[in-house]
Amino acid sequence: MAEAKALSKLLNGGWRDLSFAPFRAGVDMCKLVDGGEDEASVAVLRYRPGASVPLHLHHGLETVLVLEGSQSDERGCYRSGDVVFNPAGTTHSVWSEDGCVVLIQWERPVEILEEDAAQEEEKVAGTSG
Repeated sequence: MAEAKALSKLLNGGWRDLSFAPFRAGVDMCKLVDGGEDEASVAVLRYRPGASVPLHLHHGLETVLVLEGSQSDERGCYRSGDVVFNPAGTTHSVWSEDGCVVLIQWERPVEILEEDAAQEEEKVAGTSG
């Protein structure tokens, strides 16, 4: 059975005390709730300046709260305090020119539609899983 969780002062930099692991090139993740393939998941993502996530399809609602910095997609640039909703069936790619930290919740894992060139080079070189 899942346990309830509470995080203190997340909006005031409390995310800095979390433990992050590599997720994609330039993006680290601290998974707070792991729902697997069938239930919602929640994480904090930390983007280094210039980092991106390639074009992907949402199979469930994704909700993003920008905690620090700014994150962009094809529809705009979102800054600290902005909330973005990406319903099932929508696609976008994501990047952060200056770096950012976001709290993200997703109902189902996304499907990557286009790998970016750096990720493809890592796969060819055998350095990516």
